[in-house]
Amino acid sequence: MPDLLLEFLSEEIPARMQARAAEDLRKLVTDRLVAEGLTYEGARAFATPRRLALTIHGVPAKQPDVKEEKKGPRVGAPENAIAGFLKAAGLSSISQAKVQPDKKGDFYVAVLDRPGRDAIDVIKDVLHATVATFPWPKSMRWGAQSAKPGSLSWVRPLHSIVATFGPETEEPEIVLLDIGGIKAGDETRGHRFMAPAPFKVRHFDDYMARLEKAKVVLDPARRADTVLADAKNLAFAQGFDLVEDEGLLSEVAGLVEWPVTLMGSFDKAFLAIPDEVIRATIRNNQKCFVLRDPQSAKLVNKFILVANEEAMDGGKAIVAGNERVIRARLSDAKFFYETDLKTRLEDRLPKFEQIVFHEKLGTQAERITRIVALAGRVAPLVGADVAKTERAAQLCKADLLTDVVGEFPELQGLMGRYYAEAQDEDEAVAHACEDHYKPKGPDDLVPSDPVSIAVALADKIDTLTGFWKIDEKPTGSKDPYALRRAALGVIRIILDNRLPLSLRTIVESQVEKSFSQPYLDIADKIDSLMSFFEDRLIVQLREQKARHDLVDAVLETGSLVEGHRLLSIVDRVDALGKFLDTEDGKNLLAGYKRATNIIRIEEKKDKREYDGVPDAKSYKLPEEEALAEAIDVARKEAAAAVGKEDFAAAMRAMAKLRPRVDAFFDKVTVNVDDKALRENRLKLLNEIREATRAVADFSKIEG
Repeated sequence: MPDLLLEFLSEEIPARMQARAAEDLRKLVTDRLVAEGLTYEGARAFATPRRLALTIHGVPAKQPDVKEEKKGPRVGAPENAIAGFLKAAGLSSISQAKVQPDKKGDFYVAVLDRPGRDAIDVIKDVLHATVATFPWPKSMRWGAQSAKPGSLSWVRPLHSIVATFGPETEEPEIVLLDIGGIKAGDETRGHRFMAPAPFKVRHFDDYMARLEKAKVVLDPARRADTVLADAKNLAFAQGFDLVEDEGLLSEVAGLVEWPVTLMGSFDKAFLAIPDEVIRATIRNNQKCFVLRDPQSAKLVNKFILVANEEAMDGGKAIVAGNERVIRARLSDAKFFYETDLKTRLEDRLPKFEQIVFHEKLGTQAERITRIVALAGRVAPLVGADVAKTERAAQLCKADLLTDVVGEFPELQGLMGRYYAEAQDEDEAVAHACEDHYKPKGPDDLVPSDPVSIAVALADKIDTLTGFWKIDEKPTGSKDPYALRRAALGVIRIILDNRLPLSLRTIVESQVEKSFSQPYLDIADKIDSLMSFFEDRLIVQLREQKARHDLVDAVLETGSLVEGHRLLSIVDRVDALGKFLDTEDGKNLLAGYKRATNIIRIEEKKDKREYDGVPDAKSYKLPEEEALAEAIDVARKEAAAAVGKEDFAAAMRAMAKLRPRVDAFFDKVTVNVDDKALRENRLKLLNEIREATRAVADFSKIEG
């Protein structure tokens, strides 16, 4: 079966757009081919700085033939109706139509055989539509054609199009494509400087091999692998370690078609700057990797750059140019850092009085005041020193006003720690300046020092309560203030540090004490925020592979909205899962399901509920008495264990029910003729349902 080869060669495509563009090209073309009845065996798309390429294997040579029935007017209809039908169906005579009976009468039906078009003609139309609707984040027009309506638009000026179609063993045909005056062909170009001459290609394997000879590595993953391997080897040869950076690696692979790694250096005096500032300077400005000493893990005055050509001088001029730029950038960074050190963090705070945090939530200074107050209230709950916590909360945002953070926003918090250490703040205070932003994502560590924990919780809870106050909640995929991340951060801090905190109590205290204007519908808004926390908790537990039915079962009997503790909810889910993995747990669940099914059926039949207390004097069999006694004991023991948050003990208490429930169903008939006895036994079964609610709602558990 034929294969399609497609390439769009243009000026440089921004690295950040390449991966998405390749995937869009693959999806747009293949989806349209399938819609036209042209299925395929496989498709792969590639991107380099100058080209998008697509190969589709196993495309049929033509569309399948289609048989279509077109219903016409009723037999005996007026002549003009029949004439219109013949014209629409492409028939010359009504005798070419067949008559088909319907419950409303006999109708004319035209049976149309539409032969499939050649695939190459369909591909031509598909590619026209794809280019016309290609979803570049930004695109441009160029040249004289740009003045005309509907002229070609692409991310950068488009130079040529390769579009060939045919079996691998034969000379392919060229798709007769003309887009914006650019005609498709079988000719492309290699590396801009090292192999600029045009050359012809046939199929994908031939295309890829010829590009390689022309100094172009088509596959971005292979370019990235080459950069990483060469950079590591170059560093190792000098006795250093490469500081790996996945984001930078991906970006660099999108900047070069023929990666060549080179090593440069800078003045050792710049090593007095914090490592993170050096790395950010070199990374952001020159897209270079930094190196470190494997013994001390400190940066060395070397860097690795990735060039896009094999220079005649071995890259000396390229290295020298990068060194010159990096020297200037590091000089700026050193100046910023040293200037920042001249002003104490607390002396920067008055500027926050002129900076609005949010028009409805006041200034940054007002926000810091709220965080300080809340952190001070949280500190005793997490074992933190109150004075240190309040000091850390006061200083934690001050580095936002420094020159280094202004230049490199990603260093906020970290620079706060460096500056706090430089002005001899307590170690816990300095680390809280950095750690209060954590966790910044699902893979980030959570703060573990009590002072950092208190400030981190205060920062996030103030943000959440504030935006809930003004009804700025996340909607759908929109979360401009990262409130989902803040809520998940609170949850992770509490769970990872096993803090027995009442989250609702902390939220209520923040609402009550820190906002001058109280909430409208305060209880409803707090309930809404706690429900939001609960939703984030459910997401977190499911990512940790917790069973959704067990989570639902526990939350049904004790939720965050009702003031239950995060830690107790998670511990209860864990204990319930372990219990249900035992034979006692499985059998008790089966007994519970049997009991509730009987009750449900009888309640529906009798149109009433059997939720009263059974009469102990009406028990006729020892198994009834034994079950009632076991329920009473299990309920009391489980409640006491839950009160102590010893959920394993609560599950052991429930396990004692298992043999009594089994014996009851073996020996006792529930639906007896004696109505009073039947009712009493149904109430006893209901006691099983009520007793298990001490630990979870077993009705939510599957199985």
